[in-house]
Amino acid sequence: QVQLVESGGGSVQAGGSLSLSCVASGYSVGTFSTYSLGWFRQAPGKEREGVATIGSDDNPNRAGSVWGRFTISENSAKNILYLQMNSLKPDDTGMYYCALEIIPRRQWRGCSIATIRPDYWGQGTQVTVSS
Repeated sequence: QVQLVESGGGSVQAGGSLSLSCVASGYSVGTFSTYSLGWFRQAPGKEREGVATIGSDDNPNRAGSVWGRFTISENSAKNILYLQMNSLKPDDTGMYYCALEIIPRRQWRGCSIATIRPDYWGQGTQVTVSS
């Protein structure tokens, strides 16, 4: 059973920093599969949006709204996904979700916010940024 468990959310003032983590368990990719990981967020009354992704090729992709402020990284040996968030703004407030896609290697075209199609989601961790 695949599980994604996020942590690290909280309340900060604008300009502050938070570091999110997501521990993934219960999955494996064999010779013929690969994976993509991502962070998404959803603000009250808004649709869920992609924040950042990273594929098994370790190539990160970020949304323009977080460029230069957020960094996605992965410890593949420990199956942990990170999101370092600096210079936080009130617009960054929302529930942040970790996501995993497992894809056949023959279909792999790299990973980006536009192409990731998550198969699994975490329960989310709340981030609140006050002005």
